[in-house]
Formats: sequence, structure tokens, C-alpha cells
Amino acid sequence: MPQDQGEPSTTTAERISIPDDGVEALFGSYDANLKTFERLFGVQIRTDGTALLAEGPRASLLALEGLVGQLAELVTHGYQLSQDDVRRAAELVRQDDGVRLSDFFVRATVKASSKRHIAPKSVNQRRYLEAIDSHDVVFGIGPAGTGKTYLAMAQAVASLTAKKVTRIILARPAVEAGEKLGFLPGDMQEKVNPYLRPLYDALYDMLDAERVDRLLERGTIEIAPLAFMRGRTLNEAFVVLDEAQNTTPEQMKMFLTRLGFGSKAVITGDITQIDLPLGRTSGLIEVMRIVEHVEGIAFTRFDGRDVVRHPLVQKIVEAYEAYAEGTPSGSLYRAGEMMDTEPRPAQAANDR
Repeated sequence: MPQDQGEPSTTTAERISIPDDGVEALFGSYDANLKTFERLFGVQIRTDGTALLAEGPRASLLALEGLVGQLAELVTHGYQLSQDDVRRAAELVRQDDGVRLSDFFVRATVKASSKRHIAPKSVNQRRYLEAIDSHDVVFGIGPAGTGKTYLAMAQAVASLTAKKVTRIILARPAVEAGEKLGFLPGDMQEKVNPYLRPLYDALYDMLDAERVDRLLERGTIEIAPLAFMRGRTLNEAFVVLDEAQNTTPEQMKMFLTRLGFGSKAVITGDITQIDLPLGRTSGLIEVMRIVEHVEGIAFTRFDGRDVVRHPLVQKIVEAYEAYAEGTPSGSLYRAGEMMDTEPRPAQAANDR
């Protein structure tokens, strides 16, 4: 936790009171939440009825006290905290001890449909949603599992439901992820469907299957390989380009110049997992240099702290980042930095 410059880190003790109706939610099953607090804040915790007896650095204890107070406030106002909610809240406070948890658990929810309400699970995810609200073109760049595509699709569905747009277009470059799939049978749509399956999965997770099928049949929602975008002008549409690290510079320029009136575009990708042939430049890396300072375009960069899959995925991402930092080519993989040359290709992971 942050500390004042020049102030030594001294261990102190603090008694943190908890409302009676919040004890079970905050302690967790077999005190699992308390173990999470100890790990994240570097403190030692004992319990005394409806209070936590915590020892550790003063700054950590202040952050922990703020966290417990905000969680207790959520419980008092009727919010049902799950164990994952408590862990996520602790991660948020650890990232920014000035964060207001109600902005994440109550006010920042994306109402994709009556079936799904989606809330940001990290500070960067909230910034990402705010950027999509306020900009017409947004880039979400970072490792797999950070919610780049899933949140973009949630915003797309919410915009369609609210009649802010008349259609949704979801696109991906059809690039093999290290495997040779050979000659696939079937018509064109059947050949490219395997590449687009993650987009279908997210869509069916947000809307009833029958409604998805109707919207797809009418063309209100279109899922297509990027090559199908050439020559089109996309008006009053919410367009999501996924796996953009596998676009060529020509494809990226083509996609960005399709945007018509009343439209919004979100481009997502992971620049550490490029599946283009050796020697080909990634359109996502190039466009980061070209349009970074263009007004109306926003960039959100994710890292291992934003991973919302199995906890081991976050550790795996962080391990890869640490490994890259220690190699001569590590600077190519640092999240959030401009790239001077192209990363070596690696196998892509599907990102919701």
C-alpha cells in the first residue's frame, strides 16, 4: 500500500468494527475473506466477535479499514456480497485506496439485458466502460481474461436495447492460432464460424437464445470475418473488432474507415499473442503509433491485475510479464507501452 515519502513502514495495530449483519459476508466461509485481506494488504488479522484485530503497516491498516467500512455500507443498503465480490473489492482498494466501491457494485452496472447486468471488476475496466461511453473509437489492449471483448459486447447489446444504435456488428480476422486447420468443409459461413465462436458464446451469455437467433436472422446482429467489412459504410452501428492484433495494417485502416454517422467502434487485442506469419506487421501495433493522439479516440490498457478468470490465470499472466521483463525482447511485451518492433508470434487465447 502507498506510504508517505520518507516515512518508515512501522507495524501497528487497529481494531476495526463490523456491523452485526455484515459479519458473515465479510468473514466469508471458514474466514476465507480474512485470509484474502491478509494476503493482499500484508497484515495479520484476528477476530473478536464483530471486530477485526489487525496488525501491520499503518497505510495498509487504513486501507483495510476503508475497505471494511465501504463493504459494510453496501451490506447495510441491501447489497448481497458474494465471496468473489469481497475479493474483487479488496483488489480494487489495493489498486486505488481512494476508490468508491459503490461506483463498481451499484452505479457502474451495464444493463445488457434483463438477463444480464455486467459490472466492471477493476479500475481499468471501469475506465474502459467510461471511455466507450464518451468516445466513438476505443482501443482495449491487454492480456487474455481482462474482459476487453466481453465488456465491449455488453455495451453493444445495451446500446442496441436502448435504441442508441440500430445494429451490432462483431468482427474478427480469420487467422489460424498456430494450428493448421486444413480444408474445412461447408459454405463460407461454416468455414469461418470456428473463428467467431467466442463472439457467439458471449452473445448467448447476455441474451436469450431465441432472441439472439431472431436478431441474427434479421441482420440486426451480424458476426462476420473482418474481410467482409471491405467496401461498406457502417451507419448507426456498434462495431466490435476482436483479436485486432491479428490484423494487417491495411485491414486496420480499412476497418477504421468504415465508420459512418451515429456509429461507435471498439477494437480489442493482445499484442503479446500475434498469430500473423513471421515478417508481417500487426495492424494493432501500427495504429497505436498513428492515432494515439487523435481527438475522439481513447486507449485503455489492461494488465494482469485486470484478469477476471480463474485466479491462476492472473498469476500466469503476471509470470509471463515478469519473464518478458527479464529477456532482451521483454520491452516488446510490456503492457501499456508503445512498441518499436513487432513481437514474435505466439498462440492466441480466446478472450471474452
